[in-house]
Amino acid sequence: MEVKKISDSVPSAENLPIYYHLYYPENRGEDNLPVILFLHGFKGFKDWGAFPDACRELSKAGFAVLAMNFSLNGVGESMTEFDQLDLFARETLSQDLEDVGTVIKALKDNDITGQDISLDASSIGVLGHSRGGHTAVAASAEYPEIKCLVTWSAVADYNARWSDEMINDWEEKGVTEIKNGRTGQIMPVKEVVYKDAIENADHLMAVKRVQELELPALFVHSKGDEAVSYSEAEKLYEHCNAQDKEIKLIPDSGHTFNTAHPFEADKFPEPFAEVVNATQEWFQSHLK
Repeated sequence: MEVKKISDSVPSAENLPIYYHLYYPENRGEDNLPVILFLHGFKGFKDWGAFPDACRELSKAGFAVLAMNFSLNGVGESMTEFDQLDLFARETLSQDLEDVGTVIKALKDNDITGQDISLDASSIGVLGHSRGGHTAVAASAEYPEIKCLVTWSAVADYNARWSDEMINDWEEKGVTEIKNGRTGQIMPVKEVVYKDAIENADHLMAVKRVQELELPALFVHSKGDEAVSYSEAEKLYEHCNAQDKEIKLIPDSGHTFNTAHPFEADKFPEPFAEVVNATQEWFQSHLK
């Protein structure tokens, strides 16, 4: 099945672009397609590695898949380079959550649409990787339009990830610096990011918001994840109050299930293929 892709943006609350790709299957007529939102993680972007190919595969199963860049993620019109570090430095969890709401509103207002198809903005699923998984949980509790959740390698409690060194930097200098292992860039993170997460913890922390969920939820994680322990998925699963919930632990792969950027292989590594298949089956079963 062929998949079409539309690339555009909608303005955030502060009038910054929320860039997106909308993938949808060709020749679906006027079908009212359910929508899956894909949320990238920290130091991530919608065009990273195998993510676009995964979105295409999910679309082939009969979904419109909207992969979005958060408005403050630091990646501009290049779509793949961190060329807006001033924005990255102040990317709060609150703003990420608000960006999801902005996209949902744009879908409901028909400001986001495909050609020759209609989108069902009352039937939205959300898929998030890493920090994006953390935000996906909060968004699922925040926005009633979201009916189904899948997380990949999700963080359960972002406030547990701030190191003493980072906190000392924020207290003394108002900013800390992290190194992007892939690009070698030194990336600033301002104190506002930390303060926002601490002051709004009840509203933002996934491990708290997951307790509010009644929708179907699948938590996927690798047992070999070097960045976020699979115990985070176990925590989310245990605290989730949904009757229809599942945890899937993938052996022998890393934080991105043996994929990398750029992704130039002809087919997915076996662990990532397993993740995509499980995700597709979950949405096919639970997102109507």
